[in-house]
Amino acid sequence: MKRPIISFAQDTVGDWLAQLSCGHTQHVRHQPPFQSRLWATTEEGRQSKLGQTLDCPYCERLELPEHFVPFHQTPEFTESTGPAGLQKDHTTKPGVWAKIWVTEGALRYHLDGLNQRFDLAPGTVGVVVPEVLHHVEPLGQVRFSVEFYKAPE
Repeated sequence: MKRPIISFAQDTVGDWLAQLSCGHTQHVRHQPPFQSRLWATTEEGRQSKLGQTLDCPYCERLELPEHFVPFHQTPEFTESTGPAGLQKDHTTKPGVWAKIWVTEGALRYHLDGLNQRFDLAPGTVGVVVPEVLHHVEPLGQVRFSVEFYKAPE
């Protein structure tokens, strides 16, 4: 999944990391002949890459960034009290992840932007990837909530 570069930082050994809009990072080393990224060796070169995209395999695997923290949880919804907007395609903002927690019954989680769907039940968590179209569909009686995550301040 393509994600825009929003900034750069160095790791503990001084190698450059691209920080992506999803919250993940990716090394951007210049290691000829394996990787030709001469641009990564200068501040001007790195600045020229802001906004360009890199593939993020962590988003493809629905992996919430490890350092993200919860910042909001919805009340518990049922098949009749869940907001109508949750049953229509929508996305979260850049850098905002979520987890769908089912406490009773079952909920079908459609990740339309990735052509995937999951049946969620107690003990199964649905991971919401930032900016990816998704919606939920109650499968009978259900109780669920959504917990939102972002990078720490």
